[in-house]
Amino acid sequence: MSTAISRDDFQRYLHQHIPLSQAMQVELVSLADDHLSVSAPLEPNLNHRGTFFGGSASTLCILSAWSLLYTRLRAAGRDCRLVIRRNSMEYTRPVEGRATATARLAEPAGGDTGWEAFLQAFDRRGKARIRVVSVLSYDGQEAGRLEGEFIALAHDDTTGAGA
Repeated sequence: MSTAISRDDFQRYLHQHIPLSQAMQVELVSLADDHLSVSAPLEPNLNHRGTFFGGSASTLCILSAWSLLYTRLRAAGRDCRLVIRRNSMEYTRPVEGRATATARLAEPAGGDTGWEAFLQAFDRRGKARIRVVSVLSYDGQEAGRLEGEFIALAHDDTTGAGA
């Protein structure tokens, strides 16, 4: 039985369960096994300089990374809590319009063994860590990069951090 989620259903899920995504007007752009992209317009995410607010840019990247893992875990039949443990964000150019964040697994070694090891660790211990990279782009060019570590926790484990 497939537990994959449709684009429209996931868009609704994101807005209902992470209200900030709705306030930012985040839209799901692309949903695939190896990546997930979300975008947001400039207007609700403006800073005092008329460009994309850094906090919104970071949030957009975190949302893409979290969403990639959420949809992959769901497709793999794993029901768990997914939390962010840590992240770092680097900004390389201002964003003056719609921004897009595209997330991929940080270490997709041949045959996707990083993902398989993650799932095996989760199945064995009820907890697993994985790193994700999300690239922020604007006007076809990279504008920033987030590297994050996420933890999947069985529902009865409360030792995770973040949200």
